[in-house]
Amino acid sequence: MPIALITGATSGIGAAFASRLARDGRDLVLVARNRERLEAAAVGYRAAGVAVEVLPADLSVEEERARVAARLSSADAAPVDLLINNAGYTTGGLLDVDSSALRSQLEVNVAAVLELTVAALPGMIDRSRGAVINVSSISGFLPGNSQYSADKAWVTAFTEAVAAKVAATGVRAIALCPGYVRTEFHERAGLDVGGRKGPFWLDADRVVEECLADLARGKVVSVPSPQYKVVAAVVDLLPRPLVRRLVNFAQRDRK
Repeated sequence: MPIALITGATSGIGAAFASRLARDGRDLVLVARNRERLEAAAVGYRAAGVAVEVLPADLSVEEERARVAARLSSADAAPVDLLINNAGYTTGGLLDVDSSALRSQLEVNVAAVLELTVAALPGMIDRSRGAVINVSSISGFLPGNSQYSADKAWVTAFTEAVAAKVAATGVRAIALCPGYVRTEFHERAGLDVGGRKGPFWLDADRVVEECLADLARGKVVSVPSPQYKVVAAVVDLLPRPLVRRLVNFAQRDRK
């Protein structure tokens, strides 16, 4: 049975991926910090008839990332043929927190994506099948005032590099770049985003469906929803200095 490993699997987009893949009959390896939430999620997926491994890990810690990487590269465990690097968070603006918090964010958003992808790829290439989904963000296209935008710009660029490297091997890579999604993400970051209503707010299930469809089509970057596709296209066409001025103006206007 095909196996998917999902980081940040107990909430938001990660949980939506797990639910969809369980319905498809995929066995799961679920990664998150909280063992209790992992075990609770696993009960439901096992009831649907799929095998579930739980792998508690704090991806901001090098030794714990190494344990997840070891699972991906192990020759003794059932092979993972779909890696979903979903775990990620933001601490806020660059000057709002100390450097240790920013470093921890970098470890989760960037180092974990790098290390787990590199751990998974050799086995996938040897088997001539597999895929990596790296959850990025539309904010990676925009020059914001937070480290998060820079982290996600790196994730998208890294995924494009991986996709080029594995072309013709049977392995695929795609960067998922959603905009606002109704998840716990903003609350955990302490961000007030109001009622989360309107056309620019997406449901996690819809984001997952569009990503998997884009993966099947061979796309390398998935931007769910027509409205965010327009945003991405406009940003791509405008001169970068103008984009920076527009983003800075919008951020000042919200203060």
